[in-house]
Amino acid sequence: MDTWESFRMAGKTLAANRLRSTLTMLGIIIGNASVILMVGIGQGAQKYAAEQFQALGTDVIFVITGTDNARRNVIAPPNRLVLADADAIATQVPTVRSVAPQINGSELAIAGNNTKRATLIGTTPSYAVVRNAEVSSGRFFNEEDIKRNARVITIGAAIAKELFPQGSAIGQTVRIRGTSYEVVGIMSEKGAFLGTNQDDTIFLPITTMTSQLTGKTSPYGVAVAVINVSATSNDNVDAAQFQISNLLRLRHRTSDVNADDTFTVRTQQDALEIVGNITGALTIMLAAIAGISLLVGGIGIMNIMLVSVTERTSEIGLRKAIGASPSDILTQFTIEAVILSLLGGAIGTGIGVGGILFIAAVSPLKAGVSIGAICLAVGVSGGIGLFFGIFPARQASRLDPIVALRSI
Repeated sequence: MDTWESFRMAGKTLAANRLRSTLTMLGIIIGNASVILMVGIGQGAQKYAAEQFQALGTDVIFVITGTDNARRNVIAPPNRLVLADADAIATQVPTVRSVAPQINGSELAIAGNNTKRATLIGTTPSYAVVRNAEVSSGRFFNEEDIKRNARVITIGAAIAKELFPQGSAIGQTVRIRGTSYEVVGIMSEKGAFLGTNQDDTIFLPITTMTSQLTGKTSPYGVAVAVINVSATSNDNVDAAQFQISNLLRLRHRTSDVNADDTFTVRTQQDALEIVGNITGALTIMLAAIAGISLLVGGIGIMNIMLVSVTERTSEIGLRKAIGASPSDILTQFTIEAVILSLLGGAIGTGIGVGGILFIAAVSPLKAGVSIGAICLAVGVSGGIGLFFGIFPARQASRLDPIVALRSI
């Protein structure tokens, strides 16, 4: 019996038991759809994170107080970065374009009867340039506001909607810890990024924040949490990172042995690689978990094929009696198992691709269809069908025709 005839008979046999064939394929369908969905969502998350970092600026460098190990040491906290460090970077590093020191806080913002918990960022006008922040209406505070310790703020879009739902926020006042601040601008909407809603932020002059809210928390000057720096070009980011590190080591009198215990200088690319590694590892883990469904589906195929061999014992005996060889029986049952796997894989692929397109349409994740994931899932499902179908097929091919005929 030729291969085409084996395929034709296998198809007729499976079609005669549609419900059982469909239930047998269910594990493969779910496994394929899950693997393709998980890989697509993972790649979409990586693309989304990359776009968010690109929106912040590709030439941005972050100077942060201490390292992870130093910040966890509560007995001996790291030396603090101060405002003078930011001034030194701006004046002494030739590959730097703009510098914006940053102080963080969190306070209740009150306007009339409306209250909103907001993230406070005390910084300089250069922040809008370094972090690619745009103002939708009004203005960002300026150098004159810094000099005068002006009580002015530029608020995020979500803050404006919460505190002033009925009208424009420009020119209105917001009370923070009992002090009134005039709203001079509203930031453009940016949405959530890395778990933080950027629209729930209030920006105010760094001098105002230190004089009104935080005070000087370092004996060496105004302590800052982060110094945001932009390089003169993307090509100079590495050079700027190196020069900033050397400058701060000299200023903090830090030896090379323990330099990392004082500050950390990271670029946007460093942060993007970290996020990429995390999302990549999560994608692999989720795909592996989803792949367990493929294994379960393969076991289901083997189980049903063993049942099929038992039910069709008389058929096998008749075919052998009229000249069918063991290889013919082996081929037919193997083809049936592979058809179940490949058909289930194709259906699961369609469901997975449809799910990815739906997610891309209704969410900010730019989930994409991965050709590699599709080929892998379909190939694995076909291989599973072949692997788990071999044992029942061999059982069928080894049946003695005399014994099989007795079951008629």
